Amino acid sequence: MPNLALQQLQSELHISASQMFTYLGCSLKYMFSYVQKCTPQHLSIALPFGKAIHQALEKYYQSIMDTGEGASVEDMKELFNESVSLALDNSAMPILFKKEAPDKNSVIDMGHQLLQVFHDEVDLTGYEVVGTEIPLAATLYSETGDDNDIKLVGILDLLLKDKASGELMVVDNKTAKNKMANSTADESLQMSAYSYLLASNGYVFPRAEVICRFDVLRKLKKPKMEYNYTIRTADHRKRFVQIASAVLRGIENRIFMPQQSWMCSDCQFKEACNSW
Repeated sequence: MPNLALQQLQSELHISASQMFTYLGCSLKYMFSYVQKCTPQHLSIALPFGKAIHQALEKYYQSIMDTGEGASVEDMKELFNESVSLALDNSAMPILFKKEAPDKNSVIDMGHQLLQVFHDEVDLTGYEVVGTEIPLAATLYSETGDDNDIKLVGILDLLLKDKASGELMVVDNKTAKNKMANSTADESLQMSAYSYLLASNGYVFPRAEVICRFDVLRKLKKPKMEYNYTIRTADHRKRFVQIASAVLRGIENRIFMPQQSWMCSDCQFKEACNSW
C-alpha cells in the first residue's frame, strides 16, 4: 500500500535520506539511479527481503498501537511471504540471490527464522510505541543558516517513548550477517538524519540529545537479535547539515564519480559503471 503521507512530502523539491546516502556511498550510482534513471541490470534479493521484513515488523508494532498486543508471528510470516512472492514473481529483471539464500524457498525460510527470533525476543517493557514507519520532512539549511529550498524526507522505522522519563528513542530495523560494531552505530549518518528530522519537527527540543537504537536481526545458522545504542546531539545535527549541503552542491554541479567498495560486487549498475 502506498504511503500517501510520504507521497505528499515528496511532491515538494526534496532529497531523501536514502538518496543522500547513495550519493555518499557512490555518486556515480546516484547518477545512474536518480539522474539518468537507468534500468538496473538485476534486482538484488536484499531489497525485497529487507522490505518484506520491515513490513512484517511494521505490522507487529501497528498492532500494538491498535490493540495493545503485537501481531502474531503467523500473521507476520504470511505478510512476509506475500511481499517476497509479489516482488520476485513480478520482477522484470533477473534476481541476484545470495550464497546463504540461493533461491526463493530459502529466502522465505530465512525470513521466517528471523521473524520468529524477533517475535520471541522483542521486549517493549517500559516503552510506549509512538509510531511506526513515520514519514517526516524538514527544510535543509546551509552551514550559514540559508534555506536551500530543498527538503530532507525520510521514514523512521519506529519511535518509542520511555514511560517513566518521557524520553523518545528512534529505532532502525536492520538485517545483517555480520555484527554491527559500536563505532558503526556511533558514526551512522542515518541516525543523524533521523535526529535532524525529529528536532526540526518538534519531537525533541533543538538542543536535546536523541537516543537511537539499531535493532539488528542477524542472518546466521542460528539467527539472533542484537541491539546497538547510540546518541545524537545538536553537534551531530550541525555536522549533518554541513554534509547535506556538500551533497547538494555536488549534485547541483554534477560531480559524479565511481567509488570502489564491497558494495560493487552486487551493484545493479555494474555494467553501466564499467562502460562509463
